[in-house]
Amino acid sequence: MAKDDGSPEILDALAEQIGTLRTELADAELAAFFGPEDNADAILEIHPGAGGTEAQDWAEMLLRMYRRWAERKRFDVKMLDFLPGDEAGVKSVTLQISGPYAYGLLAVEKGIHRLIRISPFDSSGRRHTSFASVDVYPDAGVDIDIEVKEDDLRVDVFRASGPGGQHVNKTSSAIRITHLPTNIVVQCQNEKSQHRNRETAMKVLKARLYDLELKKLEAEKQESYESKNAIGFGSQIRTYTMQPYRLVKDHRTGVDAGDVEAVLDGDLDKFIRGFLLASGDDSRK
Repeated sequence: MAKDDGSPEILDALAEQIGTLRTELADAELAAFFGPEDNADAILEIHPGAGGTEAQDWAEMLLRMYRRWAERKRFDVKMLDFLPGDEAGVKSVTLQISGPYAYGLLAVEKGIHRLIRISPFDSSGRRHTSFASVDVYPDAGVDIDIEVKEDDLRVDVFRASGPGGQHVNKTSSAIRITHLPTNIVVQCQNEKSQHRNRETAMKVLKARLYDLELKKLEAEKQESYESKNAIGFGSQIRTYTMQPYRLVKDHRTGVDAGDVEAVLDGDLDKFIRGFLLASGDDSRK
């Protein structure tokens, strides 16, 4: 119809629709690889490896990358916990990311991420390698019954650290919960209310326990949180190189991209898609 009409307006509208349909088709193709649990919201945690400020700054760069990715997807992002670094960056951060297949998409990102760059914190301008771990769990939500016995919990109350105002820092409102059977530890200090911090910490704990159960039931190949690789050389899933050349490479699939800035600005779909398609091909062999 557009060809017969010859109108530039119709051709432009058609071109715009083709782009939309292409995106929807790509999303539908990936959705075929997902199970019911993959449509859950995601709990995403980032922890820097050894290296002090350099690694903590890298963790903050990853935080920005995932927030920008979520914005591109029009997903909702909620900060559940944030522990700032001593000089820069973050010591740990926990996000809740909500949107269609948020967990199924972000589960691809679970693992060790390596950065190679000229350090802005090194006055000699030397090249540094930094590591950070990313963990992703399905949000169990309120509809899934995860039994957590009070006798299995050790709850510690302490004063929050870092920014947050006088009230947050002077009252014992921060909560740390240890699940004794699995030795999973979660904490929250974002809220002024001890009750709200406990509620959020329990939400993260249930998400982790749900993730462990999914791994048992479905015999996933992913290692459990307790036995994951150390945050260091040889265990990374992806390397982001900024010097002496510019390249982001996923070591599991071989997918790479030369525009490092675009990737760090949230352009991750190439890597996510590559991993999901490769995993789907492997499962059919």
